[in-house]
Amino acid sequence: MRMNAAEFTLEALETPALTKAHLADLLFEQIGLNKRESKDMVEAFFELVANSLIEGTDVKISGFGNFQIRVKAPRPGRNPRTGEAIPIGERRVATFHASAKLKEQIQGSAEQGAAPEVEWSLGAE
Repeated sequence: MRMNAAEFTLEALETPALTKAHLADLLFEQIGLNKRESKDMVEAFFELVANSLIEGTDVKISGFGNFQIRVKAPRPGRNPRTGEAIPIGERRVATFHASAKLKEQIQGSAEQGAAPEVEWSLGAE
């Protein structure tokens, strides 16, 4: 399936966060997928990202950023109620590092002092 580049504009979100439901609605409204296909596509994308991270594979999204798994070393902790020392074991955590392009866009919007219009673009396959 070949698509022309499409721009997505998030004009007035009902909530202050972009959700999977909003993404599915955008695919439905602006690409023309039916609602079930839109929801399934969004779910499949996030399942792919999550499974890649669980397997220890980095996820790199050009122009957006990188998701990685980092292993945090064990360390001493303390129960805040009792002050008792408690060891905190080694654990894996997901981290996100924004790309230079995203950082520039965020910094540019902060310097302008107004919330920018958010645009998303899907390139041709």
